[in-house]
Amino acid sequence: MKKRPNILFLMSDEHRPDVTGYEGNTVIRTPVLDELARTGVVFRNAYTPSPICIPGRQCMMSGQLPRTCGCEHFGQDLSPGSMTFARRFSQYAYNTVCAGKLHHTGSDQMQGWTERIVPDAHITPKYIEGAIKDEFDRYPTPPGVGKWGNQREVEEARGESGPCQTRDQQVTDASLDYLDRYFHDPMYQRPRAHQPLLFKLSLIQPHYPFFTDPERFQYYHDRAPVFLEDPCNHPVLSLSQNNKPVDVTEAQIRNATAAYYGMIDQIDVHYGSVLDRLRSLGEDLDEWIIVYTSDHGEMLGEHGIWEKTRFYEASARVPLIIRWPKGFEGGRVIDANVNLCDLFATLCDLAGLETPDGLDSRSLVPLLQGDKSGWDNETISQVRGAHLMIKKDALKYQYYGEDIPEVLFDLEADPKELENHAEDPNYSEAMTAFRIRRGELGFGPEADPDYRNAGYQKQKE
Repeated sequence: MKKRPNILFLMSDEHRPDVTGYEGNTVIRTPVLDELARTGVVFRNAYTPSPICIPGRQCMMSGQLPRTCGCEHFGQDLSPGSMTFARRFSQYAYNTVCAGKLHHTGSDQMQGWTERIVPDAHITPKYIEGAIKDEFDRYPTPPGVGKWGNQREVEEARGESGPCQTRDQQVTDASLDYLDRYFHDPMYQRPRAHQPLLFKLSLIQPHYPFFTDPERFQYYHDRAPVFLEDPCNHPVLSLSQNNKPVDVTEAQIRNATAAYYGMIDQIDVHYGSVLDRLRSLGEDLDEWIIVYTSDHGEMLGEHGIWEKTRFYEASARVPLIIRWPKGFEGGRVIDANVNLCDLFATLCDLAGLETPDGLDSRSLVPLLQGDKSGWDNETISQVRGAHLMIKKDALKYQYYGEDIPEVLFDLEADPKELENHAEDPNYSEAMTAFRIRRGELGFGPEADPDYRNAGYQKQKE
């Protein structure tokens, strides 16, 4: 029986897709990602199921939208033993190995991975068996400890390596060591390459804090374009992630942008080192399925706001490249609307595994093979159980509750997302269709009380 293909899953955190060379950015240095794009397939309209770290990642792993899997808020995790694509592949004799960030906060820290390298394990008190609340209440977090607000994040941006840079280097070095032992094992001569491998390299950058090494900081400081924009007047879209205004100078914005560009430059180098090591170990990367994506984007001052959680393109759209020369033709760009949830079914389909039922995951294989017929061209994103985005073709509908104005962007006519067409009579038919779909997804005054999933896959009887 033929061995199933090895899979390399490359992932970053907070990478807006327009800061890549292959998307036309002439400043950023991303030769590794550009080559993957040149020889693979780029999904230009890929979206996160939730522009928040933990829900976005857990939804991608489970192939389910936030409302389906129950990860609607930061800090919520999949229930122990949940079906993830890592667990699915391990059931088919894959060695499923993750190096770096997964952002699980619950008690099931493996979630289907058979090995974890330099993990980011962090179990919150609510998942600790027998946790004594009164004892935890004795140690409240002092002011100033933990994450900075957006204002200070931008003010602190500078050309200096920080904890994210150190961590990513450790994860990359450990990955290289692991791959050496997996495919060659010069010391014990017990390589494990007889089994297929699903290896995920998950880096933290370009997630804030906005630090990067001095050389990269200087290189991008006067080259990278900056956003000097004012927020709109919408009660949600006008706010940065922490719902507070950010008042920073052009010089501070330039510093943050230079650091952000520098971090993307750095992760490209890390990915290149892993690809080079696999080649040096005798691996033909044309036989590997290689995926690159991120969990969400970063506003970076565009529309006058920072971080993510908004349904603007810079926050909700993500880079997505899939490369497998032995399986499908590369060098193509696909404009269809797709979702990170779709990776579960896609990877199963490519590797010849049965996809579980009940997922909000559609196989992208027909699109990879050039067949767009039958694709519904819809993608969905959700935030904190209250906000919903549905994108259909070029129209992007947003719902924020009955007391907040709906939003409809037409990205074909208005790619910068400046004009709200929700009240435009020319779009009334589209608005009606979006409201019907909103109810089917469990949102709004006519939400389906029996919601189970997005309805992409037929349930088993």
